[in-house]
Parts: sequence; structure tokens; C-alpha cells
Amino acid sequence: MSPTRLLSLPKTARGTGTGLRTVQLVREAAEFDALAADWDGLVDRCSSATPFQSHAWLSSWWHSYGRPGRLRLLTVRQDGVLVAAAPLMRGRGPFPRLVPVGSGLSDFLDILLDDGLAEQIAPLLARALARELRLTRPWAVLDLRELRPTGAAQRLAAHWPGAVRRLPDSLCLHLPGVPMDEVLARLPGRTAQRSRAKLRKLDAAGVEVREVPAEGVPQALGELLALHELQWRGRGVTPEHLRPRFAGHLSRAVGRMVAADRAVVRQYRLDGELIGCDLTLLGPTLAALYLYGAHPEARERLDLAGILFRENLAHAVATGRTELSLLRGDEPYKQRWRPEEVRSERLLLGGGPAVAVLAAAVRFRADAVRGLRERMPWLVTARCRLRELRASSD
Repeated sequence: MSPTRLLSLPKTARGTGTGLRTVQLVREAAEFDALAADWDGLVDRCSSATPFQSHAWLSSWWHSYGRPGRLRLLTVRQDGVLVAAAPLMRGRGPFPRLVPVGSGLSDFLDILLDDGLAEQIAPLLARALARELRLTRPWAVLDLRELRPTGAAQRLAAHWPGAVRRLPDSLCLHLPGVPMDEVLARLPGRTAQRSRAKLRKLDAAGVEVREVPAEGVPQALGELLALHELQWRGRGVTPEHLRPRFAGHLSRAVGRMVAADRAVVRQYRLDGELIGCDLTLLGPTLAALYLYGAHPEARERLDLAGILFRENLAHAVATGRTELSLLRGDEPYKQRWRPEEVRSERLLLGGGPAVAVLAAAVRFRADAVRGLRERMPWLVTARCRLRELRASSD
């Protein structure tokens, strides 16, 4: 079978007066790489897209984490223009399962649909996925995690010719894209006063903020990861953040994204010394605070989280983005700003029993983990520390 295959459309999908539509299945990384310009054009026409759906992010993720032979990327074109894309891959497990490219490191996963054609293309894409990827088989399942309530993939469920299950997924936090003064006005009086005082102290200290140009991104990301490891040392750092393949993924993806105004890397210096750095990914309507590092000694003296949030909010306002996403997790430094909470969703689509079995397994595991954390929190802490040590030795 050729890496890229032109698929036939049922007569009901061809439409009349809508232009020629074609569906293709891409299986090779080189074919995925070649889609860059068309892919990002579609991202710009899909208002629900997040930066985790950009071509630079997904193609770089595949080069770091993908396995040959597992890519299953379905695209739809109308008169040659890319109008829909489902970046999927074969997942692991006891039965055939497709999952999104980017899983694990991407806080939001989704498909892409052109806003102007979404209602017409969604049913076509649902049928093409079910038919061409054989997802109507009893033990096959399409497992779509970390979907936002407004995500494009939510449209697939209404047209799916089989079983559908919805499950809760990660809790995500966000702030409105407004100036810092408006965010502070949302806080209780004393909390707002303390935050304003801390920001004035930062200004008086003379902390300098610099956006890193695309050519300086690789070095800046290395410094960011070093600060991130130092900041979280002994406190449960995400093990993958310490591995070379993660650094390689960021370097490939973020360099391209900064050049295309899809990401920004900032450095914070005091008296010429680097004390903090953050990476913010940019989508059509949101800015996503993905990763930051702060020197522990500087954090004890200055409110680096305050200046980080202020700079990101100012950037969102200046660029017309309506949301600053704090992504997954409810860490105290996020909760301080009284963010809004939104639960992402896990959507299971398939042909029958596999959907019910997987849904039951997910619920069982979630209950087991919750019980373990409540009864033996020390075991969870020890496990996190062990994972951190293993990652640092890789």
C-alpha cells in the first residue's frame, strides 16, 4: 500500500455545487512534513484550534515520539484546499485503537475543520474515519482525549455510525485575556493589595524582560529546561521534561512556531543574570502558558509568577487573544489568580463492545488512583520521586 492513498467517496458525500472533495490517508512522516503550509492555513481557519494543533508542534512530536508504520492521518480537500484533518496514530492496547498524534505532551488534542465548511465536512469526515480506518469493527475504537468543550472533534459524535461514550478528562484553568489590573480586580481585597505590592517591588528591582528571536530559541530553551529542573528538583518534576527527546522536540517545534508568531519565549534578567524564562504557545484565540523555569533563589525574593502572568496577559491583549490558558493542573501558583475551571473531555467512538469495555476500564482506573491518593499519599510521592530519578539518569 502506498504511503498516501486517495480514498473513494460515497455518492452522498460528493455533494452538488460544493466543489470536488477528496479524502487522503497519510501514513509516512515525510508526507506529513510536506503538508506544513496547507496545514497551518487550515489552523488559521479553524477558530477552535489551539497551538497544539499547529503543524510545527505535531510534526516535531511525531519525529520524537512517533513509531514507523503507526501514522494514520486523514485529510479532506475541497477543490485542492485542505478543509479538514484528523492527525491520528495507532495506539497500544489489546484491541485496535486510534489516538491523536501529540498525546501526552499536548494539553489539548483535536481535529481540524474549516470554520466555513464545518457543518458539511464533519459528517463526511466521521464516515471516512469509520469506513477507511475500519473503526466500525466490534473491537476497534477511536480514543480522543483532552478535547475542549468547543473542540472541532465534538462534531464527530453527532454523525458517528456506531457507539459513542463521553468521559471527563483533565481539569484545565484559564484567565480572560485582559490587562493585569482587571485580573487583580477579580481577587479579594487583601490578595489584590499584596499582588500589587509584589509587582511594584519587581518594577523597583529592575527586572528586565526580553522576547527571544527565532534564531536564539534553541539556546534559550536549553536555559529554560535547566531552570525548570532546578525549580522543581525534589518536588515531582514531570519526568519527560528531563529527557533529551523532549528537548529535541521543543527545539524543532518552537523555533518554527516563534518564526511564525505561534509561540513566544521570554527571558527575565536581574542585573544581567537570567532568573526566569517561559514558553507560551499561541493559537488563533488563546495564549497557552506551557512551560516556565525560575531560579529558586530569585523566587524567594521576588514574585516571578506575577511578572510572568502580567507579561502574558499584556501580550494576549495586544494581539487580540481572548484567553490565557494555564493548561492542565491546579497548582497553587495558578489558583492564586482565581482562574476559571474547565474540564476537558475524553470521547470514545467505535463499532461496539470495545467502547463500553474501554470506558469501564477508564472509570475503574480513575477510581483506583483517587483511592490510592487518599489512603497512601506517601506512596504517590515516592513514585513521583522514583520516576524523576529514572528520567534524570536517561
